[in-house]
Amino acid sequence: MSPATETEEHRALRAAVAALGRRYGRDYLTSALREDRHPTELWAEAGKLGYLGVNLPEEYGGGGGGIAELSIVLEELGAAGCPLLMMVVSPAICGTVIARFGTGEQKRTWLPGLADGTRTMAFGITEPDAGSNSHRITTTARRDGADWVLSGRKVFISGVDIADATLVVGRTEDARTGSLKPCLFIVPRDADGFGRRQIDMELQSAEKQFELTLDDVRLPAEALVGDEDAGLLQLFAGLNPERVMTAAFAIGMGRFALSRAVEYARERTVWKAPIGAHQAVAHPLAQAHIELELARLMMQKAAHLYDSGDDVAAGEAANMAKYAAGEACVKAVDQAVHTLGGNGLTREFGLASLITASRVARIAPVSREMILNYVSHQTLGLPKSY
Repeated sequence: MSPATETEEHRALRAAVAALGRRYGRDYLTSALREDRHPTELWAEAGKLGYLGVNLPEEYGGGGGGIAELSIVLEELGAAGCPLLMMVVSPAICGTVIARFGTGEQKRTWLPGLADGTRTMAFGITEPDAGSNSHRITTTARRDGADWVLSGRKVFISGVDIADATLVVGRTEDARTGSLKPCLFIVPRDADGFGRRQIDMELQSAEKQFELTLDDVRLPAEALVGDEDAGLLQLFAGLNPERVMTAAFAIGMGRFALSRAVEYARERTVWKAPIGAHQAVAHPLAQAHIELELARLMMQKAAHLYDSGDDVAAGEAANMAKYAAGEACVKAVDQAVHTLGGNGLTREFGLASLITASRVARIAPVSREMILNYVSHQTLGLPKSY
């Protein structure tokens, strides 16, 4: 099956998740925001229905699918106005890494809960001074007898307050070369020396952002995920799904904004005809739709490549998908707000908050400029500028 044409199962999954999304909708999410609480009811129901774990192995309670299926779930919830950001982190990044590289005990401990939504895991990679450069990570892990001891700081880590643990990217010293290499550790939320501080964000989101401090956090040997010598491979096994899922998040948000604008343009009459009859209104909305559809095609290609085991090709496609989706989302939201005019800035129509939210897909988890660097070097073979 070509990634450009969805299977019957995929279409059925879209329809089912879209129906769930409509039952909750934008009003549910905005009320949760106003009450400063998490969308626990939607998360729990999505988990119970099997949507949160569609990408995880069946033997651990998952759906046995891949990132292609999980991206459909997030996109359709987003298109209904109620995306679940922790899907990007918990089942997509952490679930994938543990399913692929975890020990039998780690899989038994974490995957069933990640699949049904009863447990969540955050992901800690970004640092204050490293930004998008994973090679400059300064959080270190050193051996102390049979234990590991982690020290360092992380920043802009989503959902740590509700996560049972955080998958932390640290660096260990290679005994052969003396150079530092990345490794991943499961850090329980109540570990001694593991502190968090909420970052005051202008962005309205149910998922809060945190700065983490790891002050000689002592972990048992079994906290290490996978092979100590394969950390980079394991890290990128999580980052490619993160980019695909960020694309799904952005496409869903763009679709939601566009649908609001189209509905408004069909009904709003200022002179003799609905404003949607005017090409100056209709054409930009049509263009936004085209760009969202193109971004989805690249997202589907990236998910297909990743799920088929082609990590190298998936890396290129996932970056391109994330770039295209971020751009398409920002344009769709901007055009939707513009179509509604003053109404686009009111709380009633729920679009103004998306102006800030849509920019997240351009910035996180990696900026569009870093993706352009990646394509320049990796795809086009141009020399590095740094």
